[in-house]
Amino acid sequence: MTPAVVTKDYDPEKSAVLNFSSSEESVTGENVIIKQIEEERDKDVRYRSCSWQKTAALLFSEYICLAILSFPWSYSVLGLVPGIIVTIAVAFTVLYTSLVLWRYCLKYPELRDICDIGQKLFGGSIIAYNLTCLMFILNNTFIQALHVLVGAKLFNTLSNSSQCTIVFAVITTIICFVVSLPRTLREMSFIGVFSAVTMGIAVLLAIIFAGAQSHPAGYIPGSEPIVTAIPLKGTTFIAGMSAFLNITYTFVGQATLPSFIAEMKNPKDFPKALWAVTIAEIITFTLCGALVYHFVGNQYMTAPAFGSLQPVFKKISFSFALPTIIFLGSLYSSVTARFIFFRIFKNSKHLHANSVVAWGTWTGIIAVSWIVAFIIAQVIPFFSDMLSLMCSLFDGWFGFIFWAMAYLSLHPGQEKWAGPLRSFETLLNYLFILLGAYITVAGTYTSVQSIIDSYAADLVGSLFSCASNAI
Repeated sequence: MTPAVVTKDYDPEKSAVLNFSSSEESVTGENVIIKQIEEERDKDVRYRSCSWQKTAALLFSEYICLAILSFPWSYSVLGLVPGIIVTIAVAFTVLYTSLVLWRYCLKYPELRDICDIGQKLFGGSIIAYNLTCLMFILNNTFIQALHVLVGAKLFNTLSNSSQCTIVFAVITTIICFVVSLPRTLREMSFIGVFSAVTMGIAVLLAIIFAGAQSHPAGYIPGSEPIVTAIPLKGTTFIAGMSAFLNITYTFVGQATLPSFIAEMKNPKDFPKALWAVTIAEIITFTLCGALVYHFVGNQYMTAPAFGSLQPVFKKISFSFALPTIIFLGSLYSSVTARFIFFRIFKNSKHLHANSVVAWGTWTGIIAVSWIVAFIIAQVIPFFSDMLSLMCSLFDGWFGFIFWAMAYLSLHPGQEKWAGPLRSFETLLNYLFILLGAYITVAGTYTSVQSIIDSYAADLVGSLFSCASNAI
């Protein structure tokens, strides 16, 4: 590997949306990347080694995930038309903010993850850094917990609940721990391709089976599926907000993107991967949400939507989700471990070494993260409410507020009002700050209230229960 992979023609885009910096700043950022690659050239473990194709594989594995099967439920709450509108609007919002994130990372390539960015956005404050670290680790650990929960659901469903749910949760945790062990994202990208393909098959089968089955699971003769273009009368704010948060959570994944970009040998190519996955997201999410909702209807809808299929169809389609359940949880564990590992061994020979100390520390970090995830999965043992809670606690910041602030940092002072298009963008980013704050406050309230209501209505079992959570 040579520094030549990063060229001298960083070619800033002409539009206000894509112009990330001045020529002087881009050259400075490029020099930092060249230096990072040069310093790693003779190391055992090289981090700046990911191509844009492998980065695209990581993005596909992150976004083509089980949460897609929550879209039919969200559409059943919001109605078909508002559901599709929200899906497309959130998709392009996340695309835009991700491009801002990319521009910011190009300008400051020495920032290796979301925590470094959080500190810089808030003027170098160590308090901001520590709070961002806490949110980042909690966000990733909640995602790991979600995959422990869903892994137990899958094993319970396929085995007809042959074991205590905790046993299946432990099995899922151990498998995810093993898959998390590779130390670079490049090594994990190969598994990511397989994960995205199998999840795509699972979604396709769910759509096909929803249309092919004679009636949805739980069908009551004479009560045909109800499908509406707008929300049903009596839909509560809590239900509507939960449905919106489910959609938003599936799209918002920017917390990991700085870590992906930091391992690219040519981060200028990141938009290629981003555009590819965004187009795939819009098509896949919309079709899955609309078609499954059309066939299943409001009264028979579950989250994830596998539960709305008849038993044989449910088992076949759900089984293809296993690689994604395992890999995506492992990906977030790896990103967390990478962050902590870099802090422990900053400027140490162990950072790039295959030493016993390095591997022992890495393995220990991975193990602790999965133990905590296992505990969370037992405390919040239900799918849609966990998605909503994760979104409200973290996605307002990591999906909107941070990148609006990054945009304002890229265009300081009066520069942010330079012309009609730039002024429009500036106003848009101030709106994103308000949207992020609204998601954090209103979303947390509705998520917590929904969890309280679920427990009050005995819709979930007790903590650390052996009761089956099969769908």
